[in-house]
Amino acid sequence: MTKRLDLRVDFAFKSLFGTHGNESILAAFLNAALRFPDEKKIQTVQLLDPHFNKENQEDKRSILDVHAQLEDGSRVNIEIQLNNKHDMEKRTLYYWSKMYSSQMKEGMDYGELCKTITINIVNFRYLSHIHEYHSTFQLYEREQKLLLTDMLEIHFMELPKLLIKWRNREVDPREDQLVRWLLLLEASEDEEITQVLEEIAMQEDQVLKKAMDEWDRVSQDPEVLLAYEARRKALLDEKSALKRAEKKGKEEAIKAMAIGMIQEGIANNVISKLTGLSIEEIEILRHQ
Repeated sequence: MTKRLDLRVDFAFKSLFGTHGNESILAAFLNAALRFPDEKKIQTVQLLDPHFNKENQEDKRSILDVHAQLEDGSRVNIEIQLNNKHDMEKRTLYYWSKMYSSQMKEGMDYGELCKTITINIVNFRYLSHIHEYHSTFQLYEREQKLLLTDMLEIHFMELPKLLIKWRNREVDPREDQLVRWLLLLEASEDEEITQVLEEIAMQEDQVLKKAMDEWDRVSQDPEVLLAYEARRKALLDEKSALKRAEKKGKEEAIKAMAIGMIQEGIANNVISKLTGLSIEEIEILRHQ
């Protein structure tokens, strides 16, 4: 069997969920993610231009998000992140505001603005104080927990938390469709997940079967593979750069702490024990 693309790579995710002709796949995912009641299930979605907020060539916004409009006019943007850039909440609010305000046209009334939803699928633990893999945020009054408006809705879906629950048999893709779709993103690296999802696809879920068939197809497309490999390399380079920056930041923080101890007259052996720096490194700091 041909090795399938890693759907956690944003290019591959968009190739499956954000490509014209695959709207039924995106609708099924959104129905699972947004948990609409049966009478409000999404029937169709319209894929929108992902460049809606690209103001110039240096704009940091990726065009690999999936941007869509629901039947009631609501806007949805799905972003998948492999690497933790430690600024998710600010980036999310900024891009939510761009998506919300982009609806406004000349002469339009504020009352015509539609609900705007962002979905962040992350391949790292982000909300450390929350144990659930799926968290939803809206605007509430702090004391009364009164919803101010439903115009803003932000979702975080943390894949590592879901995998822990899957391995502990706390979730079942046969019973929970969101679990089903999120585990699909992990299936390229896990034969057990792949087997379970293929059984579900064959027995009961025609849209999932369509998704897996399409996944097989794009995984064999030479043009898709070329672009996918280029994007995967860029993400790996980005991850390495983030690690280098994090390491440098930690080293600078340790040196700053050591300098503070030196200024307080603390002995080298104590500083070394507390910071992990060698006596030679501390001596160099003393003479700077």
